[in-house]
Amino acid sequence: MEWLKFAVDYGIIGLLLVLSVCSIAMAIERFYAYRHIRLDRYGEKITLEVELTRNLHLIASIGSNAPYIGLLGTVLGIMLTFYSMGQEGLADATKIMTGLALALKATAVGLLVAIPSVALYNHLLRRVWVIVKDWEKSNGAS
Repeated sequence: MEWLKFAVDYGIIGLLLVLSVCSIAMAIERFYAYRHIRLDRYGEKITLEVELTRNLHLIASIGSNAPYIGLLGTVLGIMLTFYSMGQEGLADATKIMTGLALALKATAVGLLVAIPSVALYNHLLRRVWVIVKDWEKSNGAS
């Protein structure tokens, strides 16, 4: 069961950290794209919307799934704690509490990834709406 501890510590939390970096990188790329977009290059609203919403679904997916990945790490950590208790045959409160605290760190990391991702997604979606409205205003569409 030592592999399970390694999977929680490095697999789950490592995956969450990679997802966090990806989410932030995609958001930075979108901020840059929105700042430098030229509305006069788009003759059709749908083409503009497709360009503006590129990669937003990935940021939303990371934000909505990160807590579940963290929860998976917590469940695996708790399973490991109970397995260790069963193998040792003792109920040492210190080991139990330490094991449970370490298991909960995966949920905390999942939330630390999800909250900024969802906030970034919502902010970027609002920017898309504003840019599309600016395009509509300049092209006489409603």
